Amino acid sequence: MKKKINIAIDGYSSCGKSTLAKALAKKLHYNYLDSGAMYRAVTLYAMNAGIAQVGKVDIEALKETLDEIDIDFVNNNGINTIRLNGAEVEGEIRSMEVSNLVSLVSKVAEVRRKLRIMQQKTAIKGGVVMDGRDIGSAVLPDAELKIFMTAQPEIRAQRRYNELHAKGSRISIEDVRVNLLERDRIDTTREENPLIQVAQALVLDNSHLSESEQLDVALGWAREIIEA
Repeated sequence: MKKKINIAIDGYSSCGKSTLAKALAKKLHYNYLDSGAMYRAVTLYAMNAGIAQVGKVDIEALKETLDEIDIDFVNNNGINTIRLNGAEVEGEIRSMEVSNLVSLVSKVAEVRRKLRIMQQKTAIKGGVVMDGRDIGSAVLPDAELKIFMTAQPEIRAQRRYNELHAKGSRISIEDVRVNLLERDRIDTTREENPLIQVAQALVLDNSHLSESEQLDVALGWAREIIEA
C-alpha cells in the first residue's frame, strides 16, 4: 500500500482553493479539511455574541470566549459540513457579513493557535487535503505536496460575485472586489502566520483554467509524489 501524503493548498481569496481541495480529496480517497470554514465559524460566533461588528472586532472579548467555541465536521452523504457548538452552520458562514469580518478575526494570534492545533491533529496519519492561508507555512510545514493558488483579481471578483448572486445576494461586483482586496491586504500583512508562498510550493494560476483542468494539473503533481 502506497503511503498517504498530506497536501497543503494556500492562496488568495476566491481562487477556488476549496473546489480544488475537495476534488483532489475525492479522487485520491483522502480526507478534506476546509480550514477557512473554521475561521468563518469563529467569526460567526463572534458576530452572534456581539464581539464582532461592522469593521471591528473586540479582540480581548474574543480571546476570553475561545474556550466556549467548539468546531467539528460531520459527513453528510460524502460532503463535510461544519458545525459550531453542535449546530450546522455551513450556509451561515458563507454570508458576505462573515466575509467582511473573517480576516479581522483570523489575524488574532490566539484564534490561529487554537485552530492550528485542531487542524494538525487531523493530519497526523496522512491522507489529508487541507486548504487555507498558512497551511504550507505553519499548519502542515512537512506536507509532501504544497500548492499555492492564485488568479487575476478581476477574475476572482467575478467568480465570487457569480457565486453570491447564485445564492440570492444582490451585492455589487465593486463591493465584492473591495472586499477581496482588503482581505488580501490583511491576510498578507498580519503578524501571525501571514499568507505567503513558501519556497517548496508549486504555483497554480487558474485565471484561465477550468475546474477540470486545474484538477488535472494538481492530480498530476500528487500522483508523481505518491508514486515516488
